[in-house]
Amino acid sequence: MATVRTDDPTRGRWPLAGAAVLLQLALGAVYSWSVFSKALQADDSAFDLSKSTAALPFSFTIGMIFLGTYLGGRIQDRRGPRVVALTGGVVYALGILLAGAASDDSQLWLLILGYGVVAGFGLGLAYIVPIAMLQKWFPDRRGLITGIAVGGFGFGAVLTSPVAQRLVDHYSRVPTRSFIWLGLAYLAMAMIGASQFRDPPAGYAVPGWEPKATGRVVETRRDYAQTEALRTPQWYLLTAILCLNVTAGIGLISVIASASKTAGYGTGAAATLTGVMGLFNGGGRIFWGWVSGLTGRMAAFLLMLGLQGVCLLILPHAGAAVFAVLAAVIYLCYGGGFGTMPATAGDFFGLRNAGAIYGLMIVAWSIGGVVGPQLVARLADGDSYTTAFTAIGVIALAAMALPLVTRAPHAAEAVPAPAAAE
Repeated sequence: MATVRTDDPTRGRWPLAGAAVLLQLALGAVYSWSVFSKALQADDSAFDLSKSTAALPFSFTIGMIFLGTYLGGRIQDRRGPRVVALTGGVVYALGILLAGAASDDSQLWLLILGYGVVAGFGLGLAYIVPIAMLQKWFPDRRGLITGIAVGGFGFGAVLTSPVAQRLVDHYSRVPTRSFIWLGLAYLAMAMIGASQFRDPPAGYAVPGWEPKATGRVVETRRDYAQTEALRTPQWYLLTAILCLNVTAGIGLISVIASASKTAGYGTGAAATLTGVMGLFNGGGRIFWGWVSGLTGRMAAFLLMLGLQGVCLLILPHAGAAVFAVLAAVIYLCYGGGFGTMPATAGDFFGLRNAGAIYGLMIVAWSIGGVVGPQLVARLADGDSYTTAFTAIGVIALAAMALPLVTRAPHAAEAVPAPAAAE
């Protein structure tokens, strides 16, 4: 039986958080796609794609993330974080580089294969790793540290978008050439960050800290296998909460540039607003991860869903200044779901198999990422989003019932998994 070290084993864990943020900045850059989508639709580009066609590569990316996180989470729990993160980072960067080889619309398939399928799979493979790893190093600050881990992902597009804009302006005829430089940068960032990853040593413990059996944050004293977690109603409740939180936030995110114009923003101001909102997406992951450690995880989700619901109901009737404030709150809560749910899953099901259990929950991201934008698109009436935002706001408010009934599972609630499943 492993013994707990008598010295302070937590020394050196913060540099691991920095390495995780570096990797996530590279991965989160994928959300700068709107810069490339616009360039690919330009009349003077070699692609000259329609709006719907230009969205295909990014749609494939989102669809592939779940497959990557599912496999990455399972492999990481068995082989350790470094090899999975390095593999995912390299595959992601190679997919971006492959997309840079597409020269015109006849090679759209290459752009979809590279940016969508290959990069999307690599992104998912690497994304889940630092989230699970850092929870093991920071059991005493689980909400804050997962917020920091995924906060880097949220800020990735904010940092990349202006660089990407300069590149596509330079390569206006063949904007995909920008991916060559970006792919090389992502490769370097991923390899530097992921090469530092490692799990805590056997017997690792934070001096003076014990799991909370009572209080606002309730933590399990056992580790569930993935198959055990799937046999509890809590796994499905948490996945539904994340899915509905994503649906509410991404409904606005998918149309914010055009929706802001109805509030009085011009084209340039709307583009600026869209970029600034990315800061709240990233900041919300850190903010709500921290808040959830003070209020309790379910109380935090109750607030996130409630705030989004109220803001979405008011949004269609707001002027420019109020619109910006309401949108910032929605973005903050949208990002907060990703910053809070990994810690919640760790509280409920333990940390040993956190990668596999939360990796499977990412299906909520894929579902919400499709449902939210589609719902807004179908309910929009020309340039008016009143019906669309009202409907999603009501959904978010109704979803507040889920955190109210969700409680951490007791050990007896898990149906033992077959030994082979381990």
